[in-house]
Amino acid sequence: MEKVRWIEDAPYNPKASFWTRANVGEVLPEPPSPAGWDLVFANGGTVRGWRDCAVNRLGVGDDELDPDPNRCDFIGLIGGYGYLNATWIRVWGERTPGMSAAAIDAAYFGDHPDVPPYVKEPWHENPATTAVMEKWLGWVLGDMDQSELEADRQLARQVRAERPDLTKLSDAELLERAISMRPLCRRMFDQHINQSGAASIGPGAIAAICAAIGRPADAMKLIAGLGGVDSAAPSYAMWELSRKVRASDELNRIFDAGPAGLYARLQASDHPDARAFLAAFADFLAEYGSRGPNEWDVMADTWETNPDLALAAIDRMRLSSDDGSPMQKNAERVAERERIRAEIREALAGDPATLAQFDAAMQSALTFVPGRERSKTNIIRVIEETRMALRELGRRAVERGQVDRPHDICFLFEDELRDYTEGRLTDLRGLVEPRRQHYEWLLTLEPPFIINGTPPENTTWRRRADHTAQKAGPGDVIQGVPGCPGKARGTARVVLDPLDPTVLEPGDILVAPMTDPAWTPLFVPAAGVVVDVGATLSHAIIVSRELGIPCVVSATDATKRIPDGAVIEVDGDTGAVTVVSVP
Repeated sequence: MEKVRWIEDAPYNPKASFWTRANVGEVLPEPPSPAGWDLVFANGGTVRGWRDCAVNRLGVGDDELDPDPNRCDFIGLIGGYGYLNATWIRVWGERTPGMSAAAIDAAYFGDHPDVPPYVKEPWHENPATTAVMEKWLGWVLGDMDQSELEADRQLARQVRAERPDLTKLSDAELLERAISMRPLCRRMFDQHINQSGAASIGPGAIAAICAAIGRPADAMKLIAGLGGVDSAAPSYAMWELSRKVRASDELNRIFDAGPAGLYARLQASDHPDARAFLAAFADFLAEYGSRGPNEWDVMADTWETNPDLALAAIDRMRLSSDDGSPMQKNAERVAERERIRAEIREALAGDPATLAQFDAAMQSALTFVPGRERSKTNIIRVIEETRMALRELGRRAVERGQVDRPHDICFLFEDELRDYTEGRLTDLRGLVEPRRQHYEWLLTLEPPFIINGTPPENTTWRRRADHTAQKAGPGDVIQGVPGCPGKARGTARVVLDPLDPTVLEPGDILVAPMTDPAWTPLFVPAAGVVVDVGATLSHAIIVSRELGIPCVVSATDATKRIPDGAVIEVDGDTGAVTVVSVP
């Protein structure tokens, strides 16, 4: 591949050489664009926010990290793809009282076979960090104050509400607005990492207590149906919109023509049902329009920039009868959780100390698992403001004949964007075309899930098309990690792109490579969910528990091994996915 300017890889540090796509693959499933990395992640953005959290909240020494203050050893790019530094995540676990590298591995990797064994080194210990973490745990299991998180929520909403008419801003003003969001990204990502770390503590303590009293399977059920999970909220709103469609002959006629061009067809209709639906859908977009596939990268479409993406999910939901309501499923999980909670409290009645730990852990889980999702929603709202400013800049570039698509502007780096808005850069196409080709080449690669040692050049990575696995037959079992309890049997639908959910019918089993919030609405009509990768705090698990859908994650190569159309059984209690029959 011809060398073009692209985003620099993270510097290799042999002291912390274990990297993974776990978790970050949900945030950046595709390579970030140059503008997306420069304006959101680098140069004082989210990467700096992670460093802020590590140093100011979690007790990591600033002198332990990269000398460049805008770098953070916890996250970086390798071969164009986002990676987490699992060495540092393990070290944080070892330094935190009551945690360990093994607990971190369980949370991030489940039973993934390629995880290297943890080997403790002298630098992994840091009494200063441990002392800070003891105080931090007092907040996580005691105080639990969420005033900072709520302040971020109000600020993110304010930024969206005060969005100016972008069409009236100059090119330079559009870029300045996009850049002005970066300090907010830094602040809100600091809080997101804080919430993410806290979200692991309560569930971990619950799991230990349940195992100690001989009820390990109940741990999952105790953190289901928590309420206030922002990444599940759009699914509830979409469900209500789908009921409007289902009840209207005219709307069903419009939707029956397929998801392509659906928004335009709705806008072209003068029927009262279409007008009423569009009014409700406009409210939906105002609240949730920042969500979408690969939503952390400003080059990607969201529901606001491409409403057909959201309407495609609503189209799948409208096929479900009213008894498929996610609210009803959630209520069932809440009732089950409270029943089990009462039983365990009764079992611990003779052990006041453990009972107090259990109560604190439950309250912590109820606080921070939704808090993690809220902190993510806050920053996604801000990233949308960056995206919309760049999208308007790109729209103008298309009008001028300088690029083909509005989001092509995101193939420019920040310095080039500044040159362009100030009139010093005119040959956009000459810069964009080779970078678009490079990006498309990157998309053909399969980034290694785990890198341990010197990162291999991406020219040596396996191509996605070359990755094959033996198809499973009747009676074969693919063992994964339990995600959300319950059993479901149905037709497997292997969906590789959330933008094309048309094959998914109510009652089918969704089989996906990994999930981000763009996949969430597809959970609603599905009877169960199977995901290739994922662990305790992965998006698929959090949302499936909220929506009450049996889920198995870390089912390695499930999307390749399970034939589309096979009848499978998903056991969310044991993590087993059994192929019953094949077409």
